[in-house]
Amino acid sequence: MTRIVAGTVGGRVLQVPRAGTRPTSERVREALFSRLEHLDVVDGARVLDLYAGSGALGIEAASRGAAHVTLVESARDAADVCRRNVTTLGLAATVQVVAEKAERFTQRATVAPWDLVLIDPPYDLAEDDLAGVLAGVTPALTAHAVVVVERASRTREPTWPPAMVRFDRRAYGDTIMWFAELPES
Repeated sequence: MTRIVAGTVGGRVLQVPRAGTRPTSERVREALFSRLEHLDVVDGARVLDLYAGSGALGIEAASRGAAHVTLVESARDAADVCRRNVTTLGLAATVQVVAEKAERFTQRATVAPWDLVLIDPPYDLAEDDLAGVLAGVTPALTAHAVVVVERASRTREPTWPPAMVRFDRRAYGDTIMWFAELPES
């Protein structure tokens, strides 16, 4: 069972796709959002959740006060689950679901820049593909944006674009979270 940890819809249960996704555990989401709230990057933020799966990460951000969240998921079943979760939780005014490949989405210009980007790709996503997504999202970041990449602990650190600098790494069992930002100019 996947549920939202805290905020306006804390404790509510999410539907998850029947197959093809790997939801971030509740324990890892709790630790991640504790870190993000400590960094003061969630409340009022514009959040992008790439490879959204059930939408758990982006919906957690919306529950904790993000101003706008975009969930990007290419699998039709998973995108449908995201839409149902958003509707069931009454978050349609805050959360948008885009059924598109993350790689394609990050190549398009965005209306407004992102303050927080959550990237939780399939663990078997090629490093070159991840590097392309990171490079694609970089021009659409605010000056103090935070980018979080979730991977299996056995994978190497992502290849960050030159404009991005890793500032933290957190391991939770078989999951590792990499945190990066744009350096101060």
